Amino acid sequence: MTMLNRVHLNGLRAVEAVARLGSLAAAAGELNVSVSAVSQQISRTEKQLGQALFERTASGLVLTEFGTVFATRLGAGFRELAQAVALADEATQCTLVVSAAPAFASKWLLPRLSRHFDRHPNVLLRIDASVRLANLDHSDIDIAIRLGDGKWPGGKAELLLAQEVFPVCAPVIARKLKSIGDLAQTCAITDERAMINWESWFAAAGVPPVTFQKGARFTDPMLCLESAIAGHGVMLGWQLLTADALADGRLVAPFGVRAQSGLGYWLVTSATKPESRKVRHFKAWIREEIEATMAQFGSAARRGAEAMAVESTGAPVYGETDIKLRQAGS
Repeated sequence: MTMLNRVHLNGLRAVEAVARLGSLAAAAGELNVSVSAVSQQISRTEKQLGQALFERTASGLVLTEFGTVFATRLGAGFRELAQAVALADEATQCTLVVSAAPAFASKWLLPRLSRHFDRHPNVLLRIDASVRLANLDHSDIDIAIRLGDGKWPGGKAELLLAQEVFPVCAPVIARKLKSIGDLAQTCAITDERAMINWESWFAAAGVPPVTFQKGARFTDPMLCLESAIAGHGVMLGWQLLTADALADGRLVAPFGVRAQSGLGYWLVTSATKPESRKVRHFKAWIREEIEATMAQFGSAARRGAEAMAVESTGAPVYGETDIKLRQAGS
């Protein structure tokens, strides 16, 4: 291998291309250099090897006897190199890069990824956990999952799920909430960076806002969720963040009232790049998972509201159906 150090790779590429294609001009076109550059590379390589590879004739370059043997071995070597490089291309083609906010990735996406692995075993998933929407035309990100209004310059957005907001808390807290007014005796767990607010929920419930007791404040929704599960107070949650905790009973949605936030989860792809099959398959898979989650979420929310109604001492506890009827009649 040390003998290779005395021969430049560009020269070997020029020799292999001329031997395979039959002319300086054809080799120059493939290598995207001038004809004179290819000729110079060949002459330099012959000097480095101490052997003539081509005879210069009136009709062009003709391989010498040594040059024929040398070019045959060289061609086999470059084919091996090409196959090695193709492995990287193949890995890239089989890797799906998904950008998602850390809270979404951790609390909803990650627990479900095994089903994507089972369905598409040849696709490697790489999750880019970030709240920043990268330039999808100039990055390796194939698809982003973002929370917002669906307006991202340069991106094509498809609504995945409209976001609804509602109070959630640990069962020990929920047992103290006989009516919405009882929220005034609880602590509010606040996400300081949230794009949602309690006012919209109280409006949907048809009651005036209450003043909460001061509670913990965080700059991350995952910490708010864990604080609520730990029984520190009530937080304003949404479907995908709280679905699993509601399903397994760590959290309860005590009033069954959900308010539209005006935001949603969106699938965002490049507006200019063609959509690959792996992206189409991921979209189909995640929509199925969303549908299954929402069916589970609906059952959990109903159980929470029914449990609160049973424990109520007579103060009004509004379920989801009740609030829809109240709004329709207002």
